Amino acid sequence: MIVKVVNRSSFPLPNYETAGASGLDVRAHLSQPIELAAGERALIPTGLYLEIPQGIECQVRPRSGLALKKGISVVNSPGTVDADYRGEVGVILINHSLETVIIAPGERVAQLVFCPIIQITWNEEATLNRSERGAGGFGSTGVN
Repeated sequence: MIVKVVNRSSFPLPNYETAGASGLDVRAHLSQPIELAAGERALIPTGLYLEIPQGIECQVRPRSGLALKKGISVVNSPGTVDADYRGEVGVILINHSLETVIIAPGERVAQLVFCPIIQITWNEEATLNRSERGAGGFGSTGVN
């Protein structure tokens, strides 16, 4: 699949770090480091603008290393970049740690994963077919 991209950052395009990687690491397009205080969130620009084929979405996901080592995650995980969006891709980071974290220019802050999308048509009904689970909610099938 080919995705058109405009790169207005001074960093290379995101790439797959290994042959088996699902996500492309995306970098912070910052002119200077920013401080993210404990519990604080910020919109981090990437300098990337995408033209994604219809029927595909780009998911913005956290990087596991940042989550483990610094407590940094993506607030709306996964974030979605729709096929018809043409603005700059941004990453909403949150600091879940108890101390201030520095986000440096060019730091890999998230990953982009491209996935197929199925759009549905509603079929409104008065009732639904029975299932084994029924209306059992969170934890209804057990916790072990």
